[in-house]
Amino acid sequence: MEPNLRKGNGIIMVKERIKHVVRITPSEVKNFVHEAESCNFDIDVSLGSIVVDAKSILGILALNLQKNLTVSYYGENEKFEEYLATIEVK
Repeated sequence: MEPNLRKGNGIIMVKERIKHVVRITPSEVKNFVHEAESCNFDIDVSLGSIVVDAKSILGILALNLQKNLTVSYYGENEKFEEYLATIEVK
């Protein structure tokens, strides 16, 4: 089992919050939300003290998309991780 996972009562739970710093363009918002919706766990997108649901197009569009955003979640989805790698700020 991976070090970030723990098993309890038959459920695998992620112990640590995973964070990625990304840059999302306005034209990319629809794809980002679609990828987030494929996950069965909550995903937050934050900019400073503002936090919105990553599965909300309006929430994402309300943020200043010219700044780096932080995507954070407890969960694991390989396809979503691969997608985040394409928009992650290096």
